[in-house]
Order: sequence, then structure tokens, then C-alpha cells
Amino acid sequence: MREGRRRVEGTMIVQSRAVTAVLAAATLLLTAGCSSGDGGGDPPGGASSRGSGGTATGSPSPGPAEKTPPAKGSVKVVRTVAEGLDTPWGLAPLPDSGLLVSSRDEATITRVDPATGAKTELGEVPGVSPEGEGGLLGIALSPDFASDHMVYAYFTSASDNRIVRMLYDAKKPAGEQLGAPDTVFKGIPKGFVHNGGRIAFGPDGMLYAGTGESGNTGLSQDEESLGGKILRLTPEGEPAPGNPFPDSPVYSLGHRNVQGLAWDDRQRLFAAEFGQDTWDELNAIRPGGNYGWPETEGRSGDGDFVDPLAQWHTSEASPSGIAQAEGSVWMAGLRGERLWRIPLKGTAASADPQSFLEGEYGRLRTVVSAGGGKLWLVTSETDGRGSPEDGDDRILELEVS
Repeated sequence: MREGRRRVEGTMIVQSRAVTAVLAAATLLLTAGCSSGDGGGDPPGGASSRGSGGTATGSPSPGPAEKTPPAKGSVKVVRTVAEGLDTPWGLAPLPDSGLLVSSRDEATITRVDPATGAKTELGEVPGVSPEGEGGLLGIALSPDFASDHMVYAYFTSASDNRIVRMLYDAKKPAGEQLGAPDTVFKGIPKGFVHNGGRIAFGPDGMLYAGTGESGNTGLSQDEESLGGKILRLTPEGEPAPGNPFPDSPVYSLGHRNVQGLAWDDRQRLFAAEFGQDTWDELNAIRPGGNYGWPETEGRSGDGDFVDPLAQWHTSEASPSGIAQAEGSVWMAGLRGERLWRIPLKGTAASADPQSFLEGEYGRLRTVVSAGGGKLWLVTSETDGRGSPEDGDDRILELEVS
């Protein structure tokens, strides 16, 4: 068993694309509507609490024909896919079954062959300034990756956090496979802590980014600030059409440090984030929702804020990446050194969260769906807060139910 350690835990570059705007407008009603608890209609409201760490909150709000997963699930570690990774952070599965993984401190992106574990460095991302929790963080493939071969990355520079995209050419020699970065969005506040960093393309083809308040708690409630938010952008870095605040990339506010983003099969968005000293949170995200930080941490019952659908004591979670599989959200825990399963019915938890792998692999950073009942899980023992052992860090393949 491993012993955890205590956690210390813009500007748009606009290139208009009419087609993107048309498609975004066409899909907006579906995506925003499906942020509700019933798969369409009113967005999810605040949840209620059972008042203890690692518990479900809220009343189930399923749509027609939605099935409730079993209250208890299972996890089987099938194999170690790769090991010897340095400060891995983001993971992006390729269409041909390869895995791209970012290194926070080395500022590199590496391709892992999931069959053999062989690693090929694509190259180093220029302009990254690793410090504290900052560095090369989340990565995502373009929705048009099959034709444009673009890889998006969120990183900390000398002046801010920003999102860039790079051409990936696998035919070039190792170390030279990444093109020059094209900055699509910049000006996100940076800090030694709370840099956010998770990015993902949603079912609507828009780019979502979770940001942190960089240690400045006042930014989270400031609608004009990019800190402590979930942002929704076009692939070119413009505010996505239909965002809740006019001409703004802000999709939701009142966050402390968003670390995980995932959608269910009805296109509803969920996000995990660090609390401070009391409660970590899993939230169902609705457009324009205010999630309370720094006025509240965890459930407040205040109608002005959206309560989390589940919350944990910070020693049990310190959540990072999340994925959706088999009707549940799966959440990686850093300080908690465990994988949480949160079964869902609509946008509420249908049973109390269940933990797996506690202390077996150390700090857990990123979890990504591998299709069906399989997940990729990335450890984070080399991030400066773990206790690395031989082989750290690793990518694991899991079977879950």
C-alpha cells in the first residue's frame, strides 16, 4: 500500500469559420437541453445532501427509458499498458488505437502502442513553462482529426494558460511529428496552483475547457474573468454560439479548479473539481450555472448556487479526470489514491459512490473511456506529491461494470 501526501492544492484568437458557427447553432438546443436531469427541458437544479463524505446527493431525474445501473459495480485491472512515464497528465486515444499522453513537466507528447507499450515521442511543445501544478496539461483530438490531424493542448506559458493546436504527422521522425503550435485561445489566469487544464470536445463539436482560479478566489464569481470557469469555444477559439453570456466563452462559473469533464450518452456534461479543505465535488453542469466557489464549498442549499450531485472529504478524493462508462461516472482521485464509481440516474447519483483500487497504484490522474466497459487509467506518482516506485508512472487497462 502506498501512503498519500497532503495536497497543496483571454484573449480569443479569432479565425471565423461560418460552417462551424452554423453547426454549433444547430446543435446548441440539443446540448444545452440535455444538460437537464430529464434529457431535455429545464436544466438540473441544485442537489440535496446526505451529509457525509463520499455520498450521493440529489433526487434522480431520469428521462424516459433511462436505466439505472446497479448500486454496486466492479473493477478489474486487466494489465499494465505502459510504464516509466514522467508526470503524465492528459490522455487522448487515437482512432487507430494508439494513445497520446502529455507530460506536464517535460512538455512532450508521446504516443503509446496499447498492444506493446512501446513509446514514441511526437515532440516537445514550445512555450510551455512548467511550475507547480502548471505545465503541459490536457490534450484532445480535433473533431475532424481524420482529415485535419490536429491535436489540441492546454498549457501554462510564462504569462498565462492557453490552448493551442498542432498538426500531428506520424510519418515524420520521432521527436519531429508535431507542427508549430497555433494559439487558438489565451489569457486564462495562471498560478503556481489551480491552473485547471482539462479540455475535451463535446457532442456538439465545441471545445470545452476547465480552468482554475489560480489561487485568486475572487476570479471565480467574476463573469468577466476566465478563471474558475468552464469555457465553451468553437474549434477556432471563438465564444461558441448560444453561450449563456453574450459574446463570452464562459459556460459556467463559481468553480475552484475544474479537473475532469465528461458527457453521458444523453450528452449531459459532468465536471469534477477540487475543494479546499472540506468538500471535493462532482457536478452536473448546466449553461450559466453558478457552482458557488468561494461563497460555498460542497452543498450549501443556497438557491443561487448549484449543489454538487456528490461530494467527498478532500482526503478521500482530490478528484482529477473523469469518464463515463456503463451508466456511471468514474473519477480518478489524487490524494485519495482511488477510483470512484458514481452510478447515475439522469443528473443525480442513484446510489452512494463506491471506491476501488485504494492505495494500490498511488495517485490517479486521468481516466478515459476505452469503449464499452473498458477504461484507460493514468497514475500520477511522479508529479512531486507522490512516492514513485519502479515503473511509475503507468497507464492501466481496466474492465468495469
